[in-house]
Amino acid sequence: MYQYLLLSSVVIPIVAAALCYLAAPWLGRRVGWVAFAALFITTAALVFADGPVLFSGGAVPAESYAWAPSAGLTFGFLADGLSFPIAVLVNLVLAATAVYSMPYMQARIKILYGEDKPSRLGLYYLNFLLVGAGLIGIVFSTNLVELYLFLELVLVPTFVIISLFGYVQKERVAIIYIIWNQLGAFIFLAGIALFYSAAGTFNLTPASLAAASSNSLAYWIVGLILVGWLVKMAVFGVHMWLPITEAEPPTSFAPTMAVVSGIGVYVIARVLFFGMTSIFSAFSLPLMAWAVLTMFYGGMVAMVQNDVKYIFAWSTMSQTAYSVLGLASTSALGAAGAVFFFGSQILGKFVMFAVAGIIVTQVGTRDVRKLGGLAAKMPFTAALFVLGALILSAVPPTSGFQSEWIMFAGIFSKGAQGSGAYLAVAILGLIATLFTVAYTFWPIKRMFFGPLASGLDGVKEAPLTMTVPLLAIVVVSILIGIYPDLVSKFLIGFANAVTSGGIG
Repeated sequence: MYQYLLLSSVVIPIVAAALCYLAAPWLGRRVGWVAFAALFITTAALVFADGPVLFSGGAVPAESYAWAPSAGLTFGFLADGLSFPIAVLVNLVLAATAVYSMPYMQARIKILYGEDKPSRLGLYYLNFLLVGAGLIGIVFSTNLVELYLFLELVLVPTFVIISLFGYVQKERVAIIYIIWNQLGAFIFLAGIALFYSAAGTFNLTPASLAAASSNSLAYWIVGLILVGWLVKMAVFGVHMWLPITEAEPPTSFAPTMAVVSGIGVYVIARVLFFGMTSIFSAFSLPLMAWAVLTMFYGGMVAMVQNDVKYIFAWSTMSQTAYSVLGLASTSALGAAGAVFFFGSQILGKFVMFAVAGIIVTQVGTRDVRKLGGLAAKMPFTAALFVLGALILSAVPPTSGFQSEWIMFAGIFSKGAQGSGAYLAVAILGLIATLFTVAYTFWPIKRMFFGPLASGLDGVKEAPLTMTVPLLAIVVVSILIGIYPDLVSKFLIGFANAVTSGGIG
């Protein structure tokens, strides 16, 4: 009955993308409901069909489809304890974004083109859904070539959305994005080629990963794959592209950009940490130090921004590095917490970027210095912003708290078992979390409290299509915070199963 479920999670958004483009002239902005329906249906199917099976410890859902048999290639999809919760959380964020985008993109297109252009809105949803299909394909992929193809599927429509609907110098920003991300993809592709040379296959099976780990090329394989994804995750030193490419696309797409830049957390966990653990552990200490440096730098720069979108663009750099730190700890708990933290981060980041978009559409400025007292005019939006800040700052009872303590428990276990350098890096990582509290809460006072800034008397609350999706995501985060087993049971169970007998 469910034999095509994982394939449909990729195919349905692609079909819906074409439908959105064709139906936009007749449906107008309501075409967003088509995108929402496609994402909601696939999410619900995953939750109710595969969720109970995995939660009870049943057989792992897997599908395989003939692709290029002569080359030993298949399109394989796997929903296990690592991929399943991430796919669900990504789809939830995308579904909420589809609804939020309807009023936002209608207003954005009017600004860009002077009138409603339903065909442009259809083009936005076409590319948005292709990005979504690519992200889910990356999560469920079972071989490296397939994963690379889905990665490219994400790259091109993201470029189109930035170049057509972005803000300042949108074409230049789109080119910056594609050059840096193609560089990361090229390095990753070199690692894939070496993997095939060592293992004789592109498939990510225990046998092929073991063969690659025992080969003389193993350190080159891990190094190239790691560096390729670190470029795409914008760690310090190769971060120059990220802030502008998250702040200048249409704000409705910014939460998706946070998913795109952070999906490397999942890939590194799947291929390197859980696949080539013994080799990956050799990179542990320098990678932990690199992650902490990124956390400090991104957090400090975020604190001095006056543009509300740039605050959270820089914060993406810092928060993604949290997960890198957890993976680099090479502990099962640290890795599970790192992936959990990535899932929680995209929930919180959706809320914060979406509020930034509400401020842009309702107030007409992104400059924090020109804002103040908005809680009196937009109380629901102000409350949502505070809740989003709680998620990102890891305050209970949100998912951020549960994911962060699990991750740091693993990081400090490495610090206690390793040398003093590991413990020092772990402590610095914990100190860096204070920046998150600072750059998420100081804008609250400046934007929403105090006397009403001049010229804001006519500001009104955003429409429900912009605020209700945020509330839904906040509810999901709190639900996970209260019942963390909804995510942690999958991730920690998977981590313990894979690393049993190996690193702990």
